[in-house]
Amino acid sequence: MEKMGNSSETVSFVLAAYGNIGELKYLYFIIILIWYLSICVANTVLIVVIRVDRRLHEPMYILLCNLCVNEINASTSLYPLLLSQMFSDSHEVTVPWCFLQMCCMVTCAPAEFCSLAAMAYDRYISILFLLIIFVWVYSFLSFILSYSFIFSLKFCGNIIHNAYCDHQLMIRLSCSVPIQSFISNISFLLLSVFIPFSLILVSYLKILTVCRKTSKENKQKAVTTCTPQIVSVSNLFVGCTFYFIDFTFVVSRVPNEVRIILPMYVLIFQPMLTPFMYGFNLPKIRQSYQRFLFKRK
Repeated sequence: MEKMGNSSETVSFVLAAYGNIGELKYLYFIIILIWYLSICVANTVLIVVIRVDRRLHEPMYILLCNLCVNEINASTSLYPLLLSQMFSDSHEVTVPWCFLQMCCMVTCAPAEFCSLAAMAYDRYISILFLLIIFVWVYSFLSFILSYSFIFSLKFCGNIIHNAYCDHQLMIRLSCSVPIQSFISNISFLLLSVFIPFSLILVSYLKILTVCRKTSKENKQKAVTTCTPQIVSVSNLFVGCTFYFIDFTFVVSRVPNEVRIILPMYVLIFQPMLTPFMYGFNLPKIRQSYQRFLFKRK
């Protein structure tokens, strides 16, 4: 780790994961750009379909739009930086921009879980607009309560061994490790993952209890409705596991590419999973897709 003589001189961080990729940068740039644009298009189309079809103006589908907005926000917090760094010689990112990316990326996680939790209770929702505002305020406060101490840290190094501004690696660059760093991850996981997941779990248990006493047709309808959410929550758990695993203790056994890509798993697959799972799995949206894409004049 490179140390700087004076912490006040830390005006930028160097993203060391890019290394010397040579001519491959053109291939990587094209792949990342196509994937990013695909994510934006897929989520935007789903938002537009829900917006123009009045039959989808129900709480669950409005909340799905909010989820798609979060997918675009999460992708935009990562991919533009990756694209810009492909043609950079120094791979430097100023401290304010690093803080901004960290804030956007970390806030997207609780927003995702809270949106899924809200969708699990869509049948009880009466004040939809306030709920959406609450999701974003709660997500931002989860970040502030857990990681705002990073803004006041003094850094004695500026080399981040990753492709983006990883808050965990930024903490390790501080001149002295604050006590908050030991409890920040626990606090964030409690606020952003376990509380929303507990709400989702309670909702699904209620649905399961009702399904045991209902007809086969209603059981099939419940399975169709819940499948996208179950897949999304499961994938988020996998992504969060990869993100919070500390690969330093197995760094000699894990290839450098895997160590860099796995923490980004949730930002690579989740934004594309959402529009496809809901778009092709929910009958109402699938029918609206067909009307919107193939029958509009």
